[in-house]
Amino acid sequence: MALKIRLARGGAKKRPFYRIVVAENTAPRDGRFVERLGSYNPLLEKENKERVIIDVDRVKYWMSVGAAATDRVLKLLSEVGVVFASSKTSQKVNNKS
Repeated sequence: MALKIRLARGGAKKRPFYRIVVAENTAPRDGRFVERLGSYNPLLEKENKERVIIDVDRVKYWMSVGAAATDRVLKLLSEVGVVFASSKTSQKVNNKS
């Protein structure tokens, strides 16, 4: 069972709201998920504390178990101040050497 930490879209038309969830690779984008880890509201200003809400301890747990975060979720984690090495970034660095 391969897991991903990704965004699930909610909200009305042209008013997006995203949940940050742990889901299986084969599950639909807005479908079944294992656990909700936080939320992301792109309509709020970047300075607003409620724009990105993440349970960092649970994210660390799921990444230690083997869940891979998507590029967008990695970017959101870096905005919050939690930095994780992206597998794609590390592959690019290793290939250049």
